[in-house]
Amino acid sequence: MTLVDAIPGRPPQRSGVAEGDPSGAGPFLTRLDDEARQFALLIGSVTDYAIYMLDPDGYIRSWNPGGERIKGYTDREIVGQHFSRFYTPEDIVKGEPQRGLECARTQGKFEAEGWRLRKDGTRFRASVVIDPIWQNGELLGFAKVTRDVTERYEAMLHLQDAQKALAQSQKLEAIGKLTLGLAHDFNNLLTVIVNSLDLIGLTAPRDERTQEWIEAAQRAADRGTLLTRQLLAFARGQNLAPEPHDINQLLSRSAELYRRACGASIQVSFELDEDMPSLEVDATQFEAAVLNLVANSRDAMPGGGTITVRTHRTTCARPDAPDDGEMEFIVVEVIDSGSGMDADTAERAAEPFFTTKEVGRGSGLGLSQVYGFAAQSGGFVQLHSEPGAGTKVGMHLPACPQAPAMKGTPDDV
Repeated sequence: MTLVDAIPGRPPQRSGVAEGDPSGAGPFLTRLDDEARQFALLIGSVTDYAIYMLDPDGYIRSWNPGGERIKGYTDREIVGQHFSRFYTPEDIVKGEPQRGLECARTQGKFEAEGWRLRKDGTRFRASVVIDPIWQNGELLGFAKVTRDVTERYEAMLHLQDAQKALAQSQKLEAIGKLTLGLAHDFNNLLTVIVNSLDLIGLTAPRDERTQEWIEAAQRAADRGTLLTRQLLAFARGQNLAPEPHDINQLLSRSAELYRRACGASIQVSFELDEDMPSLEVDATQFEAAVLNLVANSRDAMPGGGTITVRTHRTTCARPDAPDDGEMEFIVVEVIDSGSGMDADTAERAAEPFFTTKEVGRGSGLGLSQVYGFAAQSGGFVQLHSEPGAGTKVGMHLPACPQAPAMKGTPDDV
């Protein structure tokens, strides 16, 4: 059988003498020779696709320049080898090479996309098609075509990430608008309540029981005022007073506060990058945001653990606006060794009043305040968490334009 006979879907060529050519060496053989040469030239000219043939057991019998370009093997290195060497070890354990051949044999074609290995061990995303080659009911082998689609696959992942970030941003923005209106109305009601309690305290009889009731109501009103401030922070409705600051100095001066908030069973350490530009930020709200992150990490480690507060600088685009271009951010990360969160919980973590803590252990507004403060400061927050592997929350805050770096060793923390 010739190579032309083995083309999938091509009817077998007639053998013997061409009609009207008793010598047997006329136009038919010349035409066959031309077609075989043209086919070989076609396959040899394709470099964007790896096109090769396998025998029925999966051993490589031909190789083209596209296979060498994509996978790195020359024909001398690869012809005679089993095609499973292109598969990842995990796919080999699962029997993917054999499954592909069996599917092509029984169903007439096998198509798939997955990770494959080059000669140098690097991985690439491959789109694969395997067709069986039959003649007179006998399986002669397989025709295999592979294309490198790594760039397309990575672009698709980036697009999905951007769409997910945009959807999350739009959801939080809608919740924020609702929260802002509720917070203002609630604040107006609290103002009336607090003023009325003050008047009652001035005019009511001074018996001990009445005084206890007034003080309890005032404490509840104070708690409501704090919740209102947190809601306004999430909804970006708080009044900020940003000023240029050395971020490391802000963290250093509050280090003891963070340690006291965690207790003796939790070790709080600091890894502060010395070469940092100045940051224009509301110092009070920044310290409150970091304290909220530290408190969340503490609550995730009831049996003790470690919390690391880290600063560094990076250049990136906002996740919800990748087309706006890259800019420089100062990143403040709080990393713990706690229980972590699954993907669904992490996605909802910033929503107001959403909490995994027991009733009475938290309002569910701590992380909301952090997200709102970062957004109102022109930045964003990224949260990474896995069950059993701890949580890392990074506030990305824009550095001051053309600000000189704050060099030098920060205060001892």
